[in-house]
Amino acid sequence: MSETNSASMNAANAVVDEVVSSTMSKDKPRDVWVGFDLGGTKMYAIVFDGELKPIGKARKKTKGFEGVEVGLKKIQATIQEALEQAQVDPSRIRGIGIGCPGPLNIEKGMMLEAPNLGWKNVPIRKSLETAFGCPVVVLNDVDAGVYGEWCFGAGKGARCLVGIFPGTGVGGGCVYHGQIFQGANHSCMEVGHIPLISDSLPDGCGNMGTLEAVASRLAIAAGAAQAVYRGKAPWLQKKTGANLAEIRSGVLRDAVENGDEAIKQLIVAAANHLGLGIVTIVHLLSPEIVVIGGGLAEAFPKLLVKTAEDYAKNRVMPSYTGTFKVVLAKLGDDSGAIGCAAWAKRVIQSRQGINPLF
Repeated sequence: MSETNSASMNAANAVVDEVVSSTMSKDKPRDVWVGFDLGGTKMYAIVFDGELKPIGKARKKTKGFEGVEVGLKKIQATIQEALEQAQVDPSRIRGIGIGCPGPLNIEKGMMLEAPNLGWKNVPIRKSLETAFGCPVVVLNDVDAGVYGEWCFGAGKGARCLVGIFPGTGVGGGCVYHGQIFQGANHSCMEVGHIPLISDSLPDGCGNMGTLEAVASRLAIAAGAAQAVYRGKAPWLQKKTGANLAEIRSGVLRDAVENGDEAIKQLIVAAANHLGLGIVTIVHLLSPEIVVIGGGLAEAFPKLLVKTAEDYAKNRVMPSYTGTFKVVLAKLGDDSGAIGCAAWAKRVIQSRQGINPLF
């Protein structure tokens, strides 16, 4: 790993270590881990035993428009519900890992900017450490999903694994030699903001022509709503009309299966753009596996994932031909929460000399 990456993780671990020391109790066993996936549309908590087997779950709609204060309280309430389902007292939590969208300050445990939530500079780690009295590890949500796939899923044990998760935005992450690839101070791998074309509608940050602007589920849904309005998607029109909020991944799949050719072409175009993004990633990192995850990928394992793979393989430099494969993620909705818990366990235990990170 790079010196900057190592320095960033060491700084973050030092903060975690302080909380570990202050929250460990000789009287009460701390034997469970919590993984939390904060997404643009939903938040999801899973409580795990010491072997990272799930024992309790809870989820809520995110509704980022309600604001940061409401959102932080909702995160705490979701964790509490998962603990109640697991019949576990909060005092038994050994650590919490939380995956958050957008760039993060890893050292401070802060969400810097989540464009699809409208949140900025959120002290997410401080909030949860205060609420639950245990160490909290903050990481990018897609980093968490990719780490989950590296630990238990489609990229298990890969030397270099890259993940792309098209959803409300397009997130990316990388696990390199068993470590989450992170920047000096901030999370990185914001592949959704790679500029691909000279112009288009803006992405969540207002940037034109990015991968997110043309290949996210939200972008596809917007195109589908236009197709309905123009009379080019008759099945979808009967099902949802042009209501953007109702045009989800499963509905898009059903529209294609019921003969809406315009919707199929939107998926193919998005897949080709994903393929172009993969070309850039392959030339930069040369991963042996690229995992595509999220509801859109699950709805279109061939039309999206295979099309993206074929496009990428036809566009990379000849020397990279045959060096990588593009696969569908295996863990589904659980990947982020599993990855959060697994990474939190790794970071926290590494400060005690157990399975050191570096």
